[in-house]
Amino acid sequence: MTRKLFGTDGVRGQANTYPMTAEMALKLGQAAGRFFRRDGSNAHRVVIGKDTRLSGYMLENALTAGLTSTGMNVLLLGPVPTPAVGFLTRSMRADLGVMISASHNPHQDNGIKFFGPDGFKLSDAAEAEIETMVEGEIQPAQPQNIGRAKRIDDALGRYVEYAKTTFPAGLRLDGLKVVIDCANGAAYKAAPLVLWELGAEVIPVGVAPNGTNINEKCGSTYTQTAAEAVVAHGAHVGISLDGDADRVMILDERGQVADGDQIMALFAARWAEEGRLNGGTLVATVMSNLGLEKFLNARGLRLERTNVGDRYVVEAMRRGGWNLGGEQSGHIVMTDVATTGDGLLAGLQFLAEMARTGTPASALIRQFETVPQMLKNVRFAAGKQPLENDAVKAVIKANAERISGKGRILIRKSGTEPLIRVMAECEDAAMLRDVVEDIVGAVEKAV
Repeated sequence: MTRKLFGTDGVRGQANTYPMTAEMALKLGQAAGRFFRRDGSNAHRVVIGKDTRLSGYMLENALTAGLTSTGMNVLLLGPVPTPAVGFLTRSMRADLGVMISASHNPHQDNGIKFFGPDGFKLSDAAEAEIETMVEGEIQPAQPQNIGRAKRIDDALGRYVEYAKTTFPAGLRLDGLKVVIDCANGAAYKAAPLVLWELGAEVIPVGVAPNGTNINEKCGSTYTQTAAEAVVAHGAHVGISLDGDADRVMILDERGQVADGDQIMALFAARWAEEGRLNGGTLVATVMSNLGLEKFLNARGLRLERTNVGDRYVVEAMRRGGWNLGGEQSGHIVMTDVATTGDGLLAGLQFLAEMARTGTPASALIRQFETVPQMLKNVRFAAGKQPLENDAVKAVIKANAERISGKGRILIRKSGTEPLIRVMAECEDAAMLRDVVEDIVGAVEKAV
């Protein structure tokens, strides 16, 4: 079954523009409610969380109306990280979890992500079935079976307490000065509180959301702000989250940044030494650097690659029984403790390694030498299909042959934005640049 509404991470778009309208949120709520309330009973519940975007109020109300109209009882969590929704869906025995967020995108965008009763994101097949229901007539509940809605005051506290339990027993963060950049997003309360209660001296950044400043010159996609704070305050380490806190970048005491590949390399090596890396395997996407693969192979470990999107990483992990995976972009998935990427929990594991070994962050964030990699994005207008253009296909084929044996290229359409992503890796930096620019030029001409 194909999906048109859903991308690689739920439904996403510009707020008040199709598909991110109140009308569509209402229909999605109705369809999801009917999908999960098949037996007609009134014991079904759904939890809804959101980040700090202004449009979150509109979408939250519309989703609530749609869900309650089909008989679902709605528990409103307020602003919480995306991984908190996954955790609370399972913890609170909900049939469905919903997160309203566009993650690292600017405030104008928003999105809707669904979690099943096990706390994991829905499969492609489930999303396709919900899409089909959106397009049809949805039977509402009888008047006496309409659902109720209420706010849950302790949702944030539940997640904070759980997050602390994932930090190794017997360790503390006393003496560590930590910059935490919350991107003016969903973790602006939870993350600083967890770190402080574990003993750290906390320098919070990006903790004053106003509805329109989420991810604005802060967070994991703009690490300069956290880097400046680390240097200015003489901090030992920086943790930079994105708007819904499912991504993380780590900064050392000099403000140097480690992406998801370096963080996964550190965790994989440590877990393998301790005998807790299931199957000796790390799961990552096709975007992860070749240097990571070489690092793992040198230690007798293997890298399992998936399509881009943390949900595909998680699906592969569940199929293979593996417990560590993620993306170069900063999604770190540890299925022993979470059902999706959790930037805060990953940050805590990095801090635990610092506390356990007494090693500075600068000695931990560079686990391997990266193979030179270049990524460029080309924006295109609605209705365009640049990758179907014959001239573009010819240029891609020619450059693939040129780089064969020396590196690799990856061309793909973004699942969350109208972008063509052109990525290549090659030891020869000049060839790398030429290959990427040649393909980008062809795509730009086509659009």
